Amino acid sequence: MSLYSEWKEIAQQERGAAEHDSFWKTYFGAETENYKKLLGDHTRVYAGTLASLAETFSMDPVTFAGFLDGINTSLRDRLELESLEEGSELSLGIDFEKLYYNMLDAKADWLYTLPEWDAILTPERRREITKEFRSAKTFVSAALAGRNDPCPCGSGKKYKNCCGKRA
Repeated sequence: MSLYSEWKEIAQQERGAAEHDSFWKTYFGAETENYKKLLGDHTRVYAGTLASLAETFSMDPVTFAGFLDGINTSLRDRLELESLEEGSELSLGIDFEKLYYNMLDAKADWLYTLPEWDAILTPERRREITKEFRSAKTFVSAALAGRNDPCPCGSGKKYKNCCGKRA
């Protein structure tokens, strides 16, 4: 079983409410520390084996595979998570604007409000990314054709005499 499969099994394990909250509180605390480290030294590209990077970030390899799942879409070169083993060579080249956007998407306010972002993205750029995120998530419905409007299919007929005609 791959490290990532092990992580998914652990993460999806049935737990009581208190145990569930405790598990995720512990994980999110460790995740926050990882992001503080990554953001604090944002010019560094962390590279090495999965096991050595897990140790660098004070996580066991299985939990680190779960962390990689969360950051994977923000990496310049995505990882094939199912194929990862402790000896797999990794390079964590992060697109920080994409990471910020993805944190907004995950509603991870404990991450996108970290003070370490100040050295990476200006407050103006963060507002722009937030605006882009919100506009991408806003649904705008197309105006419906009225009975006497031209039919949207392009036939040239009125909508009521074409696609809007009742059978």
